[in-house]
Amino acid sequence: MRGRFVTGLCLLLLWGIGLATLVLVRGDLAATLQGPARLERWIAASALALYLAAVWIKAIRDAAGGFAEPARGEGVSQWTIAARRFRRNRLALAGLVIMSFIYMATLLAPYLAPYDPNAQEDIVRTRYLEPSPAHPMGTDKFGRDILSRVIYGARISLSIGFIAVAISVTLGSLVGAVSGYFGGWVDTLLMRLVDLLLSFPRLVLLLAVIALFEPGIFLIIVVLGLTGWMDTSRIVRGQFLSLREQEFVLATKALGFSDWRIIARHMLPNSIAPILVVATLGIGNTILYEASLSFLGLGVQPPTASWGNMVSTGKDALINAWWIATFPGLAIVLTVVCFNLLGDAARDALDPRLRS
Repeated sequence: MRGRFVTGLCLLLLWGIGLATLVLVRGDLAATLQGPARLERWIAASALALYLAAVWIKAIRDAAGGFAEPARGEGVSQWTIAARRFRRNRLALAGLVIMSFIYMATLLAPYLAPYDPNAQEDIVRTRYLEPSPAHPMGTDKFGRDILSRVIYGARISLSIGFIAVAISVTLGSLVGAVSGYFGGWVDTLLMRLVDLLLSFPRLVLLLAVIALFEPGIFLIIVVLGLTGWMDTSRIVRGQFLSLREQEFVLATKALGFSDWRIIARHMLPNSIAPILVVATLGIGNTILYEASLSFLGLGVQPPTASWGNMVSTGKDALINAWWIATFPGLAIVLTVVCFNLLGDAARDALDPRLRS
């Protein structure tokens, strides 16, 4: 309980630092909100305000209830037990903290990025500058600041990862739920389709589809989402095959509930744990696929910054200007490792078979 109190005080300190930064560093905030790129600056300011409010509420709750004794006789939910197991994993907590900082950096990009990511001024004098206080990560062959492009590129890479995984998880959950619940010829037909799609390497499918159309962010999201649902469908199908024989499902059938109500309100919520694990691990893999496509010139197209096309831009000057490809490459590695740590920790926390 004392630990919660200390956590609350630390969060209050963090809130104070964030508020002081907002007031001191960006005193002319109103003027910046009226300048160019007004929408993204408003989004960044709103994200910072919500972050400060969330930290404040969490800090007050922890500090106020830090010494309170837990009520005896109260049950503990499955999610509470999973959260406790997750907090014991130090590597997962480190990954969560790092990803939180990365996401805050993407939301606050207009205020954190020192330069316009696409600005090309006095190219002869500013191109291929080594890392320095003025440009902490150097500049590329067009004189663009690498740090600013890494921050803005995180927006593209992470957004593609999240949206594509949301599409694939939704589609895979639907197919797996229908296959596992109804069984019979429906199950056979859907699973043979899954086997057929899994027989092709995913990267080959991506290259074949994208080569037929003009590369773009929307196309990348759709193709990544529609080629990554098969594993989710198999996992959800396995969950439904075991759940449909449980007593609570048989009881809902006896009460006359419709099939779709049983699937949506009773069986799918009981399958959410493995779906969360698949989604968390899938985000890292999707970011890697997006980076691979952008590296090959079939993903996000310049001048829009993404980590993959930044690595592609710097590959030809890797010996003389190593920083152009190295820093976005490190960002990819760090992000994927963090998501893998979170996925492994979520699996360990949510799998009842791993609990003592």
